[in-house]
Amino acid sequence: MIELSNVDKHYGSLQVLSNVSMHFADGEVTAILGPSGAGKSTLIRCINCLEAISGGDIVVNGKSVRDKRAVLDIQKQTSMVFQHFNLYPHLTALQNITLAPIKVLRKNKADVEAQARGLLDMVGLASKGDRHPAELSGGEQQRVGICRALAMNPQHLLLDEVTSAIDPEMTAEVLRVIEELAGTGTTLILVTHEIEFARRIADKVAFMEGGKLVAHSDAETFFNHQSEERISRFVDKMKH
Repeated sequence: MIELSNVDKHYGSLQVLSNVSMHFADGEVTAILGPSGAGKSTLIRCINCLEAISGGDIVVNGKSVRDKRAVLDIQKQTSMVFQHFNLYPHLTALQNITLAPIKVLRKNKADVEAQARGLLDMVGLASKGDRHPAELSGGEQQRVGICRALAMNPQHLLLDEVTSAIDPEMTAEVLRVIEELAGTGTTLILVTHEIEFARRIADKVAFMEGGKLVAHSDAETFFNHQSEERISRFVDKMKH
């Protein structure tokens, strides 16, 4: 369970998140929608302790992000896949995936490499383990990024606009992998502009604007019984 209570985030006088309260149940898929600058990416970075909150609290499995002693445990439980891949260019795909489990979790190297090769096979990259990021397409790099996150065996997987930096032709392959993950019991929190994809896989949908949580409901209600005209306009616009 991830619980957000009255979360604020500001950079000086710039308020990025304002009084955001919501929860994410274990095994649930939540899509976070909203216009650019709504605070969506900042929100999930705060969940993963990559950004410090300015007010309120975020509790992950009973541990507060405000407790500096809990940060490492929270980050072990909440892996993140970034918009711009963030792979180490001097490491191969396999080395990018195995680095954190070996260094952070102190797992056996042979076991971690075996797991990493299995993950690469799962995402259709079994033959690309020895390639460096520069030798991979954008879609392939993003799939390696997903493997890297999964190698930590996270309970919660945070995905930040994972298709926005790749060629549209590569988007389908990345979304296929995410859709398969949605059925595994891992908690997924997905910041996305892929409206139809969100409609297909999400259990819950949150809509943010101006740093505030405007709506948070089950996907059926959000997409098919939407009472907020502003949200309906946004969804219709993103469809096209």
